[in-house]
Amino acid sequence: MATILVVDDDPHILKLITLYLENSHFTVVEAKDGQEALDVVAHSKVDLMIADVMMPRVDGIELTQDIRRYLDIPILLVTAKGESIDKVKGFQAGSDDYLVKPFDPVELVLRVKSLLKRYNVSSSKAIQLGDVKMDLDTLTVSSPEEAVQLKKREFELLFMLAGSPGRIFTRTQLIESLWGMDYDGDERTVDVHIKRLRQRIHSYPSLSITTVRGLGYRLEDN
Repeated sequence: MATILVVDDDPHILKLITLYLENSHFTVVEAKDGQEALDVVAHSKVDLMIADVMMPRVDGIELTQDIRRYLDIPILLVTAKGESIDKVKGFQAGSDDYLVKPFDPVELVLRVKSLLKRYNVSSSKAIQLGDVKMDLDTLTVSSPEEAVQLKKREFELLFMLAGSPGRIFTRTQLIESLWGMDYDGDERTVDVHIKRLRQRIHSYPSLSITTVRGLGYRLEDN
């Protein structure tokens, strides 16, 4: 199971987060501030970090910037209620998601699982289906005959479907994995992206995306 680094100078919040994550079968490593967290990631394998923004020595924003220089892991920041500027700074620093205090620990666990799933998708750099290759680094779908470069979101959508041929993904699953759990737009945006994606890859018969009425989409397992 994944190892989660939890960074917070409040011992009560640190204990609460640790308890819920361990009950969800995650391995948890604790740090009381950003400097201690940097020491942890320098000597231990960490799969995801949860960090408070306001901390002594090295705060959550600085910590995110430092880790992003050499480590590609999901980062979830915890901000004080009403401190919207922290959210902006956090995303600019490289964080993937945020929670506002007070938060529901159950929601935190769900966000952790969603971020890990999203990173697991992107950790594989290429998928080969028959003679068609999908390359994450170049956002390119290619065969011996031709190559098509997709827009980032189109490619991410195809990559997720192609990672599990035959599996049905609901619109909600696709939204949470690719747009994030905080996306507040119409989930029909998935339909728009699927339509565009089909148009772009119509010359690849092995990449047939089927609409499963009332459920979602799947890439046919040809």
